[in-house]
Amino acid sequence: QVQLVESGGGLVQAGGSLRLSCAASGRTLTFNRFGMGWFRQGPGKEREFVAGINWSGGNTYYADSVNARFTISRDNDKNTAYLQMNSLKPEDTAVYYCAADSDYSPNAPRAARGMDYWGKGTQVTVSS
Repeated sequence: QVQLVESGGGLVQAGGSLRLSCAASGRTLTFNRFGMGWFRQGPGKEREFVAGINWSGGNTYYADSVNARFTISRDNDKNTAYLQMNSLKPEDTAVYYCAADSDYSPNAPRAARGMDYWGKGTQVTVSS
């Protein structure tokens, strides 16, 4: 089993920055073979894809709404994925979830379907 724990959420003013972390652990963890993704669910909205990164970090993919503002990265030595969020907007307010895809794929995850493990989320609130 694999556990994912998000951290780094909080309250920030519009235009500010936050860095989310996703720490992975577990007896069956092979983090350096997992694709990782970040997703979010805002108030009254469905969960949506935010960003994905493949096992090596060499391939990334972003939702249009966050492209050029958010950066996904990973440190395989620390079993941790990150989401650097800059120029935050009130519409970025959501619970942010990280997820892991155990397929050893060269492509970054792009959708919730196919993700095998999920964290419980961390709240990000952007005030105007």
